[in-house]
Amino acid sequence: MKIRKIIFIFFLNFLILDTVKAIEPDIFVQSTVNRASKVLSENISKSDKIEELKKIAIETVDIKGIGFYTLGPIRKTLNDDQKDKYSKIFNEYFLKSFSSRLAEYTNPEIDVFDKQVLNENYTIVNSLLKGTNERPEVKIDWRIYTKNPDTPLIRDLIIEGLSLARTQKEEFSSILNTNNGDINSLFKSLEEFIKN
Repeated sequence: MKIRKIIFIFFLNFLILDTVKAIEPDIFVQSTVNRASKVLSENISKSDKIEELKKIAIETVDIKGIGFYTLGPIRKTLNDDQKDKYSKIFNEYFLKSFSSRLAEYTNPEIDVFDKQVLNENYTIVNSLLKGTNERPEVKIDWRIYTKNPDTPLIRDLIIEGLSLARTQKEEFSSILNTNNGDINSLFKSLEEFIKN
């Protein structure tokens, strides 16, 4: 009886801790944005900023999920080796593209102001990139994957109504359609971007 009580208390504590550990999507986004802003405002070289931003992306973005979404229906026709190769190339492509673009900003101020829970897997978090003398304010919505509430992940950014993931998907689709659906043409295009 005593052992059952100990086991019950252990599981009760586990459940309580598990509940406390869950991260709200809006807090997750604001925290991620604050981390990136801190890096961008530091007095370090652009290449160092890029490396720090890559670390943040690896922790907070569902790069693999975005990769397979942007690949579109052709992903169902790929064998395991092709999927593995694509995942590796897309990971490098995404990190380079994301970090080099973001590194151009100097201390961007983004305020999270609302969220809409779509279902247990997705929440849209609304934010605003504050305007400056050089740029207007920009509305940014974050599509957050919340299947595991302890580790939410960014699945898409919708900037002024334009989905970056969907735009990327259309770009990849165009490359594939121009080359009769040959996945190697997409590999080559991504590899060229990574090298330059």
